[in-house]
Amino acid sequence: MQVDGRDNSRYKTFTRRMMVLGGGQAVAFVVLAGRMYYLQILKTDEYQMLAEENRINVRLLAPLRGRIVDRYGTVLASNRQNYRAVLVAEQTPDIADTLGKLSRIVPITPFDRKKIMRDLARSPRFMPVTVAEDLTWDQFAQLNINEPDLAGVQPDVGETRQYPYAMELAHVVGYVGPVADKEMDAADDEQPLLKLPGFRIGKSGIEKTYDMQLRGTAGASHVEVNAYGRVIRELSKDPGKPGDEVVLTLDMGIQQFACDRLKEESASAVVMDIHSGEVLSFVSTPAFDPNEFNMGLSQDQWNMLVQNPYKPLTNKALAGLYPPGSTFKTMTAIAALESGVDPSHTVHCNGKYALGNHLFHCWRKEGHGSMDMHNGLKNSCDVYFYDVAKRIGIDAIEKVAKRFGLGETYNLEIPGEKAGIVPSREWKRAVTGIGWQQGETLITGIGQGFLLTTPLQLAVMASRLANGGYAVKPRLTRAVGGELLPVPQAPKMDVDPEHLKIVQGGMNGVSNEPGGTAYKSRITEVGMELAGKTGSAQVRRISMAERDSGVRKNDTLEWRLRDHALFICFAPVAEPRFAMSLVIEHGGSGAGAAAPAARDIMLEVEKRSLARPQAYMPRHDVEEG
Repeated sequence: MQVDGRDNSRYKTFTRRMMVLGGGQAVAFVVLAGRMYYLQILKTDEYQMLAEENRINVRLLAPLRGRIVDRYGTVLASNRQNYRAVLVAEQTPDIADTLGKLSRIVPITPFDRKKIMRDLARSPRFMPVTVAEDLTWDQFAQLNINEPDLAGVQPDVGETRQYPYAMELAHVVGYVGPVADKEMDAADDEQPLLKLPGFRIGKSGIEKTYDMQLRGTAGASHVEVNAYGRVIRELSKDPGKPGDEVVLTLDMGIQQFACDRLKEESASAVVMDIHSGEVLSFVSTPAFDPNEFNMGLSQDQWNMLVQNPYKPLTNKALAGLYPPGSTFKTMTAIAALESGVDPSHTVHCNGKYALGNHLFHCWRKEGHGSMDMHNGLKNSCDVYFYDVAKRIGIDAIEKVAKRFGLGETYNLEIPGEKAGIVPSREWKRAVTGIGWQQGETLITGIGQGFLLTTPLQLAVMASRLANGGYAVKPRLTRAVGGELLPVPQAPKMDVDPEHLKIVQGGMNGVSNEPGGTAYKSRITEVGMELAGKTGSAQVRRISMAERDSGVRKNDTLEWRLRDHALFICFAPVAEPRFAMSLVIEHGGSGAGAAAPAARDIMLEVEKRSLARPQAYMPRHDVEEG
């Protein structure tokens, strides 16, 4: 059929196609309109939030670490600005190339590069990782100028730990360091701070013990970024909550004085308040710089520390183990008195003491003559204490030594404390499988043999001797987060006050009576006199030939073969308030090396106590009940 000469069938086909096409377009329009309605109307809040999340980044902020201060508020550990560079792995196409460019501004050693690659491998690619820190201002300025050419590198200003009294307090305050792999693996979801670039945690000392309190609570920064992830501006910032402040019992003035007095020695000293147990000074020399540990040691620096014969990494006051030498004669004297030995009991010292066919020697080759207990302590006569040790036996000596704090740990707020050894029959059989020998009792009675103590224990022993027999325990922390820590009541010990007076009198004779082993190191200021006990501890066996030659002199021996020098004391004599122990490794003699240093430090303690108020008052002025 034709219409006006045209083929009608073709016209109808064309019309149907137009209708189908139009219908398809209508359907597509409806679907598109529906989708747009769904996205723009129904899902507007969700997609608006997603868009905001792409535009705005929330970054975790490390809070300021809490300060550590001494009893008078002197800052011992604080924070300072740390200019650094961080790298976000997902924002750089070639990490090696980026680090190469960065090394033109900031030195990056092969060791540094290896550490950076390890940190990047263990962190999510979107997490920033510290690649350089403690930058100078010039380096930081160059980093900011060259930032567009350093893909993924971001300048950052953080905080780092600072120790103004580094060498004086390294073993007390300790140090912070980067989070180790095992610490990262052990961290749970509630510790996101550990994953922050450059975050430090306590590794030793007070920093480690109170790490959680010092950390504080994390903050957050809301920043606007462009499509490439570069920060455009900071929208808001919550700095978080700073860590708690920790107040120590230390007096930094005394600590510094003691460190200066002992700085040439491998030594340790502990000064305690005999009533409260507060530690006023806790010294171990030489030490190390905790600031270097914070920033990271080189292999050469580490090797120098571990190879130093004076062992600067060891906290000698807490973990150094030494025979107490003649300072232990105070314990043997108490044990003898409790066993019924009269203080007037007399022993003649001719320089030797026979037990069977074996001779035990006095430190004074020609002997001391007739000695009672007071003079035995005053002159530190070995023969006198050989005799009383033989009379009372090891059981009585062990019992008293433990009661006065030896062989015990005090859970002081510094990790690494050692208990030492107070030998007994059971201990020896368990360790060696051999029974106790009487000769070992004699040696223990003068503080040698198996007996090992720490300077902290000797300070506790001196405190308990001086305070009337109260079992005071040492403490280093006064307050945390503004809250004063309770001062525990020291229980009364089972010891006769008269026995204590006899031993205190002997110690007074050591320092203040002519002929006493420490008379030359007495304090002459009226009202500040100290009472003490010298000690020298052998570190090797002395041969008979050497002893008979009479030429054995500590100052002619190689340093490591000399005797340890020890001294314990309390002051003032009339009304004791402070006690102290001091050990100089291989110092030669207690009288010649340890006593003069202890005298100087104790005098400084007493003078400062008059000039400044005491933070704590004694808590056991009245007996229990």
